[in-house]
Amino acid sequence: MTPPVVSIAYHSGFGHTAVLAEAVRDGVTTAGATAHLINVEEISEEQWNLLDASDAIIFGSPTYMGTASAVFHAFAEASSKRWFNQVWKDKIAAGFTISGGKSGDKLNTLQYFTVLAGQHHMQWVGLGLMPGWNTTTASENDLNRLGFFLGAAAQSNQDQGVEGVHKADIATAAELGKRVAEVARVYVAGRTALAA
Repeated sequence: MTPPVVSIAYHSGFGHTAVLAEAVRDGVTTAGATAHLINVEEISEEQWNLLDASDAIIFGSPTYMGTASAVFHAFAEASSKRWFNQVWKDKIAAGFTISGGKSGDKLNTLQYFTVLAGQHHMQWVGLGLMPGWNTTTASENDLNRLGFFLGAAAQSNQDQGVEGVHKADIATAAELGKRVAEVARVYVAGRTALAA
């Protein structure tokens, strides 16, 4: 069976989201799927075509002022051409984000991604990890240390560069990539079986 194709469509303002996008990609490839990193700030027609041909699209953006970045919003608006013709219908979708605050209103960004996916009639996949760092024996190094379910969420101090992206958040992003690849594999296998 052909491995599923997963594209990570992301914007990174200062490099932190790019670190997560690379971790998501690594998780996708670890799970045996093909991965494409697509920086939506400089997306080409060829990359739009890659998104169209993908089995899954994972959205990523920093959370700025309580939502995805303006660059990501511009990409989402440009995707309306795909929406009009239902090009992304029934693709798998997921998302990740990062902000300076532990909460930082990241949930709103993840919800924005789900609405975008819903408008495209895509199938949303959550993080699939129990929350970490929520008992006296837990650690800030736990997977899903910030306790999000809708997607992967990360935090980085505002006075640090990309080296400040928490290792647990990087590992959590990789888990999201693995999960999406695994779900996409099941989806592709099912579609292939139904077509036989």
